Amino acid sequence: MDQEHTEKWEELERDYDHAVPEEILPDIAYYRTLLANVIMIGAPNDKEWILVDAGIKKYQDRILHACEQRYGNKAPAAIILTHGHFDHIGSVKKLVDHWQVPVYIHEKELDFVTGITPYPPGDPTVGGGMISLLSTIFPTKPDHLEGIVSALPNDGSIPYLSDWKYIETFGHTPGHISLFREKDRVLIAGDAISTEKAESSFSVFFPIQHVYGPPAYFTQDWAQAEQSVHTINELEPDFIIAGHGLPMQGDTMKQELGYLAAHFQAHAIPKHKRN
Repeated sequence: MDQEHTEKWEELERDYDHAVPEEILPDIAYYRTLLANVIMIGAPNDKEWILVDAGIKKYQDRILHACEQRYGNKAPAAIILTHGHFDHIGSVKKLVDHWQVPVYIHEKELDFVTGITPYPPGDPTVGGGMISLLSTIFPTKPDHLEGIVSALPNDGSIPYLSDWKYIETFGHTPGHISLFREKDRVLIAGDAISTEKAESSFSVFFPIQHVYGPPAYFTQDWAQAEQSVHTINELEPDFIIAGHGLPMQGDTMKQELGYLAAHFQAHAIPKHKRN
């Protein structure tokens, strides 16, 4: 890693006191952690708010600081996990210890987060940059959230979020979900798509907004991942907040999402991959 990349990494690692959420809409904000975004649903003065995803391990203090900047000492009503990869659930235990709140995930992800089944290891052969090469050392063992996590309802509803529903966007993982609010067409995409080139450390440190497929080094089922992008495109979102990258809206986002759906195999699936 060159000096500029190293300096950016160190800057992100020491950025505790400056962990401030960025407001997207009056009732939606996000905090960009070292690898993946966490999202806060709820206006500062709302009775209840929800946290979506929980970053990597040892980021709980930064996440708590960001949430306190927006909500004071008010705990969320719950934590919703888009899937169980290490960069989305890493700090959830510590956050639950602090807040004492329920955690929800799709039932098809439960085995991965309750000590039963590991995820496949990262695939460095997909190319695209330093993050792909590092993916072989990313944690994939099943986490142990027994007694902490519960399955989401089977009807697409989300506890404490009556005007949202979850969409099954399988492929990146077997039980991956995205969250959608129809009234203003806001999509919280998780890793079903990215708005930065997730395989590249350059894109992580110097983000430029474009619509990409899911992070390739961890995507398990490319056929399902393609179908999920079609599902997202058919929702016609006006605003996308992905797990990796900056939020996007407007005509450019819609055009790039449509292009990705129409050319997924050429644009998203790596030419070289493990299987």
